[in-house]
Amino acid sequence: MTQPLDVLVVGAGPTGLALAAQLRAYGVAFRIVDRSPERVRDSRALVVQPRTLEMLAALGATDALVARGNPAMRLRLHTPGRVVELRLFDTGLDDTAYPFLLFLSQAETERVLSDRLAAQDVTVERGTELLALEATGPSVTCRLRHADGARETVTARYVAGCDGAHSTVREQSGIPFEGHAYPQTFLLADLEVDGLEPGSVHSYMTGEGMVFFFPLGSPAGWRLLAVRPPDRPGTDVDLPLLQETADRGTGGQPLALRDPVWMTTFRLHNRGAARYRSGRCFLAGDAAHIHSPAGGQGMNTGIQDALNLGWKLALVLRGAAPGDLLDTYEAERAPVGRGVRALTDRAFIAATGTHPVLRFGRTRVAPLLAPMLLRPPAVRRRLFRTVSELGIHYRNSPVSTAGSPPAQGRPGSRGPAARPPPGTAHAHGGAGLAPPAHRPAPPLARRTARRRPRRQARPAVRPPPRRPQPMAGRLPRPRPPRRSCRLRRPGHRPDRPAVLPRPVGAHRTRLSRREAAYGGPPPPSSPGQNRWPVGVLLWQGPDADRP
Repeated sequence: MTQPLDVLVVGAGPTGLALAAQLRAYGVAFRIVDRSPERVRDSRALVVQPRTLEMLAALGATDALVARGNPAMRLRLHTPGRVVELRLFDTGLDDTAYPFLLFLSQAETERVLSDRLAAQDVTVERGTELLALEATGPSVTCRLRHADGARETVTARYVAGCDGAHSTVREQSGIPFEGHAYPQTFLLADLEVDGLEPGSVHSYMTGEGMVFFFPLGSPAGWRLLAVRPPDRPGTDVDLPLLQETADRGTGGQPLALRDPVWMTTFRLHNRGAARYRSGRCFLAGDAAHIHSPAGGQGMNTGIQDALNLGWKLALVLRGAAPGDLLDTYEAERAPVGRGVRALTDRAFIAATGTHPVLRFGRTRVAPLLAPMLLRPPAVRRRLFRTVSELGIHYRNSPVSTAGSPPAQGRPGSRGPAARPPPGTAHAHGGAGLAPPAHRPAPPLARRTARRRPRRQARPAVRPPPRRPQPMAGRLPRPRPPRRSCRLRRPGHRPDRPAVLPRPVGAHRTRLSRREAAYGGPPPPSSPGQNRWPVGVLLWQGPDADRP
């Protein structure tokens, strides 16, 4: 009987390729299949974030990505009659080796990862489609169809669904895909543009939306992303339509578009899987979450999903960790997916909304406030950590909260200098919890170790406060009187005062503490005064002596 595979990876996009590269580094027996007959030549993702570059460095793919990409650190906002240049990422961060956004098309990212797998004798089975799967005890039975029509049945211990928004693994597992679609239609193209300053991201703000030009370098010099004009519906895209859209969005700036490599039109969705796991089937990347491309988060979130899942599968399959470790995948990555969806949704509405307030803020207010808001370095660092995903942590993960805390660092925090080699039980796919013993502690861990210890919890019963003693020759400052009518008895509890209205005809009387302790003042000298038979009536206030 044929031994079952350890893992069947369905989908050979960036997410599936990253998962396959990590499984190969751990020596896991797997196969990777994809329904497309060949690798994609056009793609929507174009940014590789610093957090992704850090995690791929352990697999030896980062240097090739940086060599092919275009690091950009400036954003130029174009408004009618004004151009504002913002340096977003000149923050001087010393805890990452990649303090920039790397603009590189998804096609080139897949090429680098595919070449890395080919160098390790891993074959990506193109043209092989998953038809159905069924959980059978300790394994999953999968039916495949190859490009020549031949069918095959494969048994795997685990199945990783990295097969995109129309995931077969998600549908066969019965996992809902909840969310909504945006009403706008978008244009996307890789082409050459004459008239743009190189090395910057250009954003043109108009009342109808925004037009973006991103520096690529390969396969073309620029990536165009714009909202399709409402008066030009349809699905056909050509160069005259792109030129017309650019002329409208740029307000007449002379830009010449030419030599398109590819162009398309599409609609955007904001959806997420109700859960990331169903038995022995897992979801990662677009199979688990899709959203707008604002911030360049989609492909990076998917790659980080894969690298978080890969090392956990490897340790469980080796028997080096219990099966409960796989439950932490959803506990760690589902909050990240929800946060990215919420962030990109807000940014998308602000950039494309047609409400008059949004239009005014986009074209008038943002160009004036953005330079002032981004002037402090601390603000730029916070923005960079959010966009670059360097701020992601797993401090609330069951892996981080179990056991005793380490001597250095905080469990679940990102350890930028900790890059354990594949095959060791590193934490969270390259973003370790604590640095290994043979490496110096990263700056973040040093700063954490120098922090003062937390203050101990205060006792439940506090001692009575000490009253300040008057200094020699100085009288204590009188406390301001309170305006309240209270009934005090001997043995009265000050924390539960009994507040009663002043009886008709009663005089306001200020009593000393001695009088209040003995039940009240001396008997009244006039029958017209009223005396409470069970306590003492106090009227505290500046007008206490007035009738």
